[in-house]
Amino acid sequence: MMLVERVRPWLPERAGWWLGWLVFGCALGFLATLVPSMIFLEESTKFILLLGLISAWRYSVSLVHFLRAQIFLRVVFPRLRDRANLVKEQDLPAHVYFLVTSFRIETSTSYQVYRAVFMEAMNCGRPASVVASIVERSDEFLIRSVYREIVEARGASIDLIFVRIPGTGKRDGLAHGFRAISRNRRFHESVVVVVDGDTVLMPDCVRDSLPFFSLMPNMGALTTNEHCRVIGSGVIRDWHQLRFAQRHLNMCSMGLTNRVLTLTGRMSIFRGSVVTHPEFINGVQNDYLEHWRLGRFRFLTGDDKSSWFHVMRLGYDTFYVPDVSICTLEHPPDKSFVLASVKLMFRWYGNALRQNMRATSLGLRRLGVFTYYVMLDQRISMWTGLIGVTTALIASFIYGPIMMVAYLLWIGMTRFVVCMILASGGHPVKPSYPVLLYYNQLAGSLVKAWVIFRLDQQSWTRQKTRLPEGSTLRVTFNRWSANAMTFSAFSIFFVLCILLAKS
Repeated sequence: MMLVERVRPWLPERAGWWLGWLVFGCALGFLATLVPSMIFLEESTKFILLLGLISAWRYSVSLVHFLRAQIFLRVVFPRLRDRANLVKEQDLPAHVYFLVTSFRIETSTSYQVYRAVFMEAMNCGRPASVVASIVERSDEFLIRSVYREIVEARGASIDLIFVRIPGTGKRDGLAHGFRAISRNRRFHESVVVVVDGDTVLMPDCVRDSLPFFSLMPNMGALTTNEHCRVIGSGVIRDWHQLRFAQRHLNMCSMGLTNRVLTLTGRMSIFRGSVVTHPEFINGVQNDYLEHWRLGRFRFLTGDDKSSWFHVMRLGYDTFYVPDVSICTLEHPPDKSFVLASVKLMFRWYGNALRQNMRATSLGLRRLGVFTYYVMLDQRISMWTGLIGVTTALIASFIYGPIMMVAYLLWIGMTRFVVCMILASGGHPVKPSYPVLLYYNQLAGSLVKAWVIFRLDQQSWTRQKTRLPEGSTLRVTFNRWSANAMTFSAFSIFFVLCILLAKS
């Protein structure tokens, strides 16, 4: 099997993309004509130099990720794939469990998901069972009908197990499913494919992943490449596809040292002895954070972050398989692009920051130098992402509006380079990506800066699960202290930007 799809031409295949990139290039050229040579006069060169140094520091992490990803994609993984293709059938996991969690998923989506699961269960080359963790009776009727259509009609032997739970959240659904699997004697020699209710498995994705569990005895879990189909406007589709392109390169980078930072809840494959470990099950179901100001509070979302943390804490490695793909069916939580993206970022970045607060406790030896640095960089990236635009705005008042024009030219050129880097991973690159990249930087930084002081606030788009608020005094203290710290942090940040612009 080829490592990745052939990298698409740098100029898009679709005719509309040609026009989009042409307009983008003309806009950059127009901005370049507006920037006079006087911008490099002595009174502004120090500002430009300092801003350039900050940008160089920020982009150095991205450059290292890119180089690591290329080594993984072009050198390390092809050798692993060649070895994986030689693994004998008797050395593969003895049994494959598919654990699917479903709650309030559209019928058409659930049909596609379970159809793909049953097809993979039949084609994975090993004895298989499907465990459906569900809440509503209607889901059971649908799943049984798909089972009859796909499995029984072909005379295949696939066990179908139902786990019924109250609608208390995905974490409980996973925990009950893991416990059901642990009651089977074969779990030590098995693997468990954890599939979200809106994820369609691509053909042979499981079969092509199984050999790595034999090649890498200390690997506790792996995750794969993702693509998406989005129900929504063109801009929200481009935004999701951009995120998956960025995810692919970052995953390849972290996969180089077997330290993937998240085991996506969309689809990850775990060693059976890991997910049936009582500490792992309890960690996923009842995960929590001890915070110096907010006290102890449970994690509602972010089960993928919890599973990663407890896999690492048990002493296992995590891995990424770039030539295996799944397709997620995305339903944005709002028709407005801005509102939908902010809601999703609030959930994603909140999960990441809650995880980050304790991940470094695993230690430098367990995480490795680069992973540890990436964890630390996540804590300050929200501020470094806002330095450029804030300082440029201040400088435009000091030196004139031409400073903002120069800044926009810099943003356009650097985002174009980033798009070319993303193209090297095999994902398509659209002319809307430079603008969306910058939107992600600004909106994402603001969301992170807000969430970092409100880690106890969590949201779910499909299920209205909330933490108990506790005493009125505690709620009042948390709210006022969060507002005070946010105001103080932004005030200090603004003062530092003024000093930077005037330097």
